[in-house]
Amino acid sequence: MESNILVRDVMTKNPRIVREDTSIREVVATFSKYDINSIIVIQNDNPEKPVGIVTARDALIRGFEYGLPVGAITAQMVASSPIITIDEQVTVEQAAEVMRRNKIKHLPITSNNRLVGILTGTDILFAVPSMLSMMEEICHQK
Repeated sequence: MESNILVRDVMTKNPRIVREDTSIREVVATFSKYDINSIIVIQNDNPEKPVGIVTARDALIRGFEYGLPVGAITAQMVASSPIITIDEQVTVEQAAEVMRRNKIKHLPITSNNRLVGILTGTDILFAVPSMLSMMEEICHQK
């Protein structure tokens, strides 16, 4: 099953980012505008430093749990953190194993500790269709 396809060749480049202090309202608007379901949260004072990730599920469930007005909830409040990343030089199979082991569906990709992309199960399936069973396992994890 090893294909030797590198993450950098199948990832989505230049993923959408928001600062820690971005309102959840703006995060959700970004999901809608770009037809995405995850966004990387960066440090307010360091745009190259990813500190978390917000998925549509995070925004809905964690945002609701606060019981605050939507405008008062920030990306930092609902983000999954610390963030798990992987280098763009690893193989798709290695990245899929990281996703499976950590029960995540969106994996930020770095190069020299700089955010350069994001990898999802869909990206992996298009690149390596033989990994369908592993991707099913990732998608059904809670």
